[in-house]
Amino acid sequence: MAQAIVKTNYEFPGLKNLYVGKVRDVYNIDDKLLVMVVSDRISAFDVVLPRGIPYKGQVLNQIATKFLDATKDIIPNWKIASPDPMVTAGRLAEPFKVEMVIRAYLTGHAWREYNSGKRTLCGEKLPDGLREHDKLPAPIITPTTKAAFGHDEDISREEIISSGLVSEADYRKLEDYTYRLFERGTEMAAERGLILVDTKYEFGKSDGEIILIDEIHTPDSSRYFYAQGYEERQNKGEQQKQLSKEFVRQWLIERNFQGKEGQTVPEMPDDFVMMVSERYIELFENITGEKFQRAKTEGIESRIFNNISSFLQNR
Repeated sequence: MAQAIVKTNYEFPGLKNLYVGKVRDVYNIDDKLLVMVVSDRISAFDVVLPRGIPYKGQVLNQIATKFLDATKDIIPNWKIASPDPMVTAGRLAEPFKVEMVIRAYLTGHAWREYNSGKRTLCGEKLPDGLREHDKLPAPIITPTTKAAFGHDEDISREEIISSGLVSEADYRKLEDYTYRLFERGTEMAAERGLILVDTKYEFGKSDGEIILIDEIHTPDSSRYFYAQGYEERQNKGEQQKQLSKEFVRQWLIERNFQGKEGQTVPEMPDDFVMMVSERYIELFENITGEKFQRAKTEGIESRIFNNISSFLQNR
């Protein structure tokens, strides 16, 4: 089995601190530069699962790189370079403490909330009579708080502004950027025979300028349907064919795990880990239209360290 990397702890000149997220290890260099290692960790229900998924980090990093480059005419972003298949280096920014989630279909968390009887999500009213995976009358923004630990929480536009999490002027800009990025992502997905169902964006400020940070349009932050057969499956009440990590969530749900207190993460056997790896590679090729080039995983920790060190020395 290919090697997966689930933890890094490198020392670089000028290193100020290391932030370890659910999936990413982020190195702060001289309070000017961030070096983000996208590990092979996988999370679901805001819980990091016990085993890494080979090539997952490379998949996520290279998809994000593609879409950051494809949307920089809409909003500046943090990326400067990608010195390794699993690494992006870029501008340091002060993150906004909300994630901008945008949905065009009633799927995933939104469906689970709707199916429980709720007809308002983050202040957005939803009509009666919708079925799972139905297209919404128009895309809606359903923000969440950005939790350092534990679960992100749904929050409304009004609550964000009234609590001072984001100023009204900045929030209006975040909304505008979110709609425009989603429109671009939807267009690019359609070219690949895909539907961009929902996604999330994270923003920050660098030198007073709002920029796009973190990942964009990856299967960890987004959900895709195959466009072909969507209407037919919907009319028959069948599940949609998805390109996302929803299949991992479903596998966990079937084994009585949804990240709730007292629940135990089920053991992930080798065949499941490899299946998830292959699904991520499938995601990459379908979303980008490019053949995935598997980077060598032997000596992966040294490779990443050497590539980052070379970038830092030559910048």
